[in-house]
Amino acid sequence: MRSIDLRSDTVTQPSPEMRAAMAAAEVGDDVLEQDPTLARLETRVADLLGMEAALWVPSGCMGNLIALMLHVKRGDRFLAPAQAHVLGSELGTGAWLAGGMPEPLPWEGGPGRPTAAQVAAAAGSPGPYYTLRTTLLCLENTHNFAGGAVTPLSEHRALVGAAKAAKLAVHLDGARLWHAAEAQGLAPAALTEGVDTVQVCLSKGLGAPMGSLLAGSKPAVAEARRLRKMLGGGVRQGGVMGAAGLVALDYLPRLSEDHAKTRRLAEGLRNMGVQAPAPETNILLVSVPDAGAALRALESVGVRVLPVGAAIRFIAHRDLSVADIEESLLRMESVAHLLRSA
Repeated sequence: MRSIDLRSDTVTQPSPEMRAAMAAAEVGDDVLEQDPTLARLETRVADLLGMEAALWVPSGCMGNLIALMLHVKRGDRFLAPAQAHVLGSELGTGAWLAGGMPEPLPWEGGPGRPTAAQVAAAAGSPGPYYTLRTTLLCLENTHNFAGGAVTPLSEHRALVGAAKAAKLAVHLDGARLWHAAEAQGLAPAALTEGVDTVQVCLSKGLGAPMGSLLAGSKPAVAEARRLRKMLGGGVRQGGVMGAAGLVALDYLPRLSEDHAKTRRLAEGLRNMGVQAPAPETNILLVSVPDAGAALRALESVGVRVLPVGAAIRFIAHRDLSVADIEESLLRMESVAHLLRSA
């Protein structure tokens, strides 16, 4: 039985046109000069995000870490929404390598979102030299572990405004910023308004085999290039990955299809009596009585998902057709009793 893989939108395979572009890519040594294809990708992404410049990095984790290293001095505190990727999914590098002290903010503003008042209160005001100093607010849009929740533009502006009033820098983990923009009918640049740096991913939802970009001002990106090298991220003929990224960006107009697949998945589960919320983007979190048992049951019928705490996570992506979603629903009917909350 063929597996239907809903674990993540990172499981996609490079498309034939992506493989052809990678094979034919114009390349150079990005350490000694600038790889011409990577340079084209960086310029295109910076334009999409409304930023001065961008830098390709192998992963979103490295992009976020470099941003923290740019904004945080050893011992400084940084704020982030509870369960943000930079807090729990990057192996403590914010503290270990960037030297920052993380402070989670509860979701008082909605799924995955603190309020502007929380930011202002947590930032505090400057005290004596021996008091803890807060210098950075990290945001995440969409918020993965809040079920792909979107931060609306008005709330983004309020959060950034509160940070700036407290003299905090702002970094946006926009691994799936493309999805947030699509869900709101906005250009991606609208959701980077006021931020100092932003990281966006090419392998989550867009189909590239690897790669993210960190964007910001020209001086910030110049320093980020140095930090990338310090972290072991010297890139030689990176144009092979740059070509994949350029093709991946061509999928942006089709993200709405993945959102629609996820809505259909949620609807079908609700029809089986499963308490599936209405997803905002391409991520669906379903709370279940026993995540381990649900995971094993779904694996037995060839549907692959991941556990997220007491929930299971479904993510639709470009390699799954509408027919695949319908087939997954048919398969899940026999195990739906294990997905229903008491």
